[in-house]
Amino acid sequence: MSAGCRDSLPDKAQIITTDEALSAFCARCARAPYVTVDTEFMREATYWPILCLVQVAAGGAPEPGETEQQMSAAIDPIQNPSLSLQPLFDLFANPSVIKVFHAARQDLEIFHHLSGRLPSPLVDTQVVAMACGFGDSVGYENLLRSLTGARVDKGTRFTDWSHRPLNKRQIDYALADVVYLRPAYEKLMAKLEEQGREGWIEDGMQSLLDERIYSPDPRETYKRIKTRNAKPRTLAILRELAAWREIEARNRNQPRNRILRDEMLLEIAHQRPENVADLSRTRGLGKKLAAGKGGAAILAAVKTGNDLPIDQCPKPQERSKLPGGTEATVDLLKVMLKRKCEEHSVAQKLLASIDDLEQIAAYGDKAEVSALSGWRRELFGEDALRLWRGECALGVKSCRIVVYPVSPET
Repeated sequence: MSAGCRDSLPDKAQIITTDEALSAFCARCARAPYVTVDTEFMREATYWPILCLVQVAAGGAPEPGETEQQMSAAIDPIQNPSLSLQPLFDLFANPSVIKVFHAARQDLEIFHHLSGRLPSPLVDTQVVAMACGFGDSVGYENLLRSLTGARVDKGTRFTDWSHRPLNKRQIDYALADVVYLRPAYEKLMAKLEEQGREGWIEDGMQSLLDERIYSPDPRETYKRIKTRNAKPRTLAILRELAAWREIEARNRNQPRNRILRDEMLLEIAHQRPENVADLSRTRGLGKKLAAGKGGAAILAAVKTGNDLPIDQCPKPQERSKLPGGTEATVDLLKVMLKRKCEEHSVAQKLLASIDDLEQIAAYGDKAEVSALSGWRRELFGEDALRLWRGECALGVKSCRIVVYPVSPET
């Protein structure tokens, strides 16, 4: 059923602050085919996001005698810090109810941290929109306007969600994201089904459910730090330093850069200090930190990385050198990709990456890339290979890119 007849906000929003109310609301949602979910949180001064509000709306038709107010709610763990969110986590684990988010990654990080699990089954409307021709990473407001014509008041987007009490405008803003997401989701899924593109979003959903995203290995976090021409020994020390910082940030619940900034880690890794005096010369570090427990831990991390056998040090992540002459081919493939995306109304990000294009340009059908498998090969990969083999050419006709076949004699 289309949600168009119930896509306005309730006159009086339902705010949940008690265990009984949350249990009752989640029991109602468990009978729905799907729920839309959003969060409001703060994390400027913490490592872990501080959950301030969870907004949920039940999808499908209202139950007999049910009001719009009863189909959506803002769950407030700040107003009641002892509120148990277990009924919500149980709802998120219910395999019969689809959990619908828009741009879900940060919301999923919160729930993974709080419950150790990810909501499933899951649909991210931003990914669905990519398969339906709305471009790469379409924003919620633009998607909503395109699909339903609704406009959401964003005047309170920069509010301090940890402050209580919340006023009506703030609650209306928060609930709008889940109330209006219902008709948008239903229209998107109808469009996806009509076009036979359900399989196009599977890998996007699966990537969001990769728990390594939300709980990264501390020893892998050094890869986030931009390095230039770093040698294996420097990378080994940087890996130990970044792992120490990551664990320290989690334990102290502070942002990574509040512990030590990236540039300081890099400088320490390059300088390889052996004692407090050496370490205290690091710009911005200070003698107090260098001489304290933090300094001792930093020096220990440096020593661990410095003592590692060279064959066990991480290697620089260099892009493989492509054969000469591939750059122009990549440019042609970019044009082909853009044409195919326009022709089939699909986002470029979903169809092929720059790495895919470079690999095809260099190795043709021997390239092991997603663009040459499944529906992506059918839409783009086959024509990309034809272009690579010289079996077709690109031209312009009436201001549009067209593909011309090329005869073997040409």
